[in-house]
Amino acid sequence: MLPTLAEIEGAARIVYSVMPATPQYCWPLLCQHLGAEVWIKHENHTPVGAFKLRGGLVYLASLARSPAVRGVLSATRGNHGQSVGMAARRHGLAARIVVPYGNSVEKNAAMRALGVELIEHGDDFQAAREHATRLADELQWHLVPSFHPLLVAGVATYALELLAAVPELATVYVPIGLGSGICGMVAARDALGLKTEVVGVVSAHAPAYAASFAAGTLREAPVTTTLGDGMACRTPQPEALEVIWKSVDRIVEVTDSEVAEAMRVIFTSTHNVAEGAGAAAVAAALQEKARLSGRRVAVVLSGGNVDRQLFAEVLDGRSFSAR
Repeated sequence: MLPTLAEIEGAARIVYSVMPATPQYCWPLLCQHLGAEVWIKHENHTPVGAFKLRGGLVYLASLARSPAVRGVLSATRGNHGQSVGMAARRHGLAARIVVPYGNSVEKNAAMRALGVELIEHGDDFQAAREHATRLADELQWHLVPSFHPLLVAGVATYALELLAAVPELATVYVPIGLGSGICGMVAARDALGLKTEVVGVVSAHAPAYAASFAAGTLREAPVTTTLGDGMACRTPQPEALEVIWKSVDRIVEVTDSEVAEAMRVIFTSTHNVAEGAGAAAVAAALQEKARLSGRRVAVVLSGGNVDRQLFAEVLDGRSFSAR
């Protein structure tokens, strides 16, 4: 089910019609902090501040060829919704997005600015997704999934950029939300025939993927993370799990406190803003600092869409713990 090199390159042509490739930089202060050659893939530099846009552009480009589509519906904690909103507007399609109550204020505002009709429902992403499914049935609108081969092909373009630009990477750390980002990394690595170790990163307060990885079967887990909304998955995606079981070396769990520290390290070392999920890969690298000594590694900064007040609290050194 993973895209081939030709399919990723085809997806890249769609992506690059809207945005340029994002940079990957090796920041001296971060290298010094970790004792390794560390490259950051800056997906916080896309037009919506997150890697998800790539998948939305590819998925909606395919969908827009069908004249029967009246509008699109989806569920999100924010970045996927911005992706769908921007891509839908590009093709003249109406978009409604369901978010859970208490979702990021600024992510909600960004979606509305893209013309999305926002609907609040449920206490977590899973509840929002189930409501979006019901609404799509009622309205006869197209339900844009959070995981799909076209989404994976789209987001795999970030991985292709990184792996082509930085040869001989020993390890790359990738945050896991529902799984498209890490599946895209595996797809690009395998398509290029590389041996780079792919390490998944989840919130210790949303450990469903870690538990499923360890058990070898799907496991649900409660979500209590305060900072890692982009990793707030209660129920893993079966197709993503199949890829992870087969092709991911290990999964690292990071606490909200570790994520907050990583956000501070990123800002101090690079003056880039990372949301919780965006900083998770750096948090994992910090946790595994001893095993990275002297190696060439990469971390995926998957997004920078954090609310201003929350980021100020992180920079001020607030102590974070799960609810």
